[in-house]
Amino acid sequence: MADPARRGYTLPVWLAAAACAAVAALRGEPWQAERWLELLEPAGLAPVPVQAAAALGDGWTLAESRCDPGEGLDLTRGLAVWVLARWLEPSPASSGAKGGEDTRGEQQAEKGQQPDQDQDQDQHPWLQLEAGEGVGIIASSGQLCISAYARALLHTNLRPLVPAGRRLQLRVVLPSGRQLAERTSNAAFGVVEGLALIGTQAASQASADPAQLQLTLDNLATRLAAADFGGELILVLGENGLDLAPRLGLPAPLLLKVGNWLGPVLVAAGQGGVQRLLLFGYQGKLIKLAGGIFHTHHHLADGRAEILTALAALEGLAGPELEALHGAASVETALAELQAYQPELASRLRSRLAATIERRTAQYLARHDAAGMEVGAVLFDRGRQVCAVGPIGAHWLAN
Repeated sequence: MADPARRGYTLPVWLAAAACAAVAALRGEPWQAERWLELLEPAGLAPVPVQAAAALGDGWTLAESRCDPGEGLDLTRGLAVWVLARWLEPSPASSGAKGGEDTRGEQQAEKGQQPDQDQDQDQHPWLQLEAGEGVGIIASSGQLCISAYARALLHTNLRPLVPAGRRLQLRVVLPSGRQLAERTSNAAFGVVEGLALIGTQAASQASADPAQLQLTLDNLATRLAAADFGGELILVLGENGLDLAPRLGLPAPLLLKVGNWLGPVLVAAGQGGVQRLLLFGYQGKLIKLAGGIFHTHHHLADGRAEILTALAALEGLAGPELEALHGAASVETALAELQAYQPELASRLRSRLAATIERRTAQYLARHDAAGMEVGAVLFDRGRQVCAVGPIGAHWLAN
């Protein structure tokens, strides 16, 4: 299994370190180059370096950390994370910043629920969390895009630093976040204006790194060996999918995140006793499986336009319209444009895509002595809505 200390940490850990340093400065504590954090996933204390912390005037402090995701390719490497902090008046007040969120309860944060009207024992929300420049917000709601793990990490490590009766305002700034977000698929998941504060554990995982494959296989083996394993599994592609799946009603205990090394994980699942498996992911990623590509990193193979065009031709699209589909900037754009002028054909194409993914996956498993596992597919779009369901995948959503 990969060594978390060697691999580095995900963005939520660097956020929590900077936040704790900013609050320590508010409390007048001496500067420390490291903050000891409770990492939660996995549980345990670990020192996390911070770059600086200082008072700014007008009651604000600022602290900075620098992301170190460890080995492998990761666009957050060296990313500056700024957290501004100040005490608020006891009664709630609007700051006017975008993406505000109150974090109001330890049980809420640990369960990953969205904020509601529950309050702490002092009857006041104690943390007002805001998205500053470069931090992603959910386009449909304007709310800060932050994972349940990141919220829980902040709550666990900050709550002991906030005196009873005090309220804390935190504003997160990622100076280069807006530019870096253009290199991600954030917009495909309805996240705009910057990088999402997502992550489900402390240790970073490079999706194209062979070590990430081994970690996923280790996690899969643990699932298969569990006494309560019932033969079902949901493979989720990416952090955004892992965040979205439970919101769409897919059972959280069955979810297992998988990176780009999808083929070996499917084979291990089939050979290890999984009887019924669901593939859940963004349509622009899972489409590669319909072309028989089972390592999905773009450095290895793409072919998405060609796969989509071939499937569209089988549905009857031809001539300039087929050529326009092939020349679209992305799978998402191609399907949206087709939906605009031929909605029935677009619907048939999405259905064919999901069914083809199921069929090609079954063929792949048969070639690798892992036949017999029932595999369904559910795809979602940039609006975070299910857009395509295979015949087998439909049974998952119906149950």
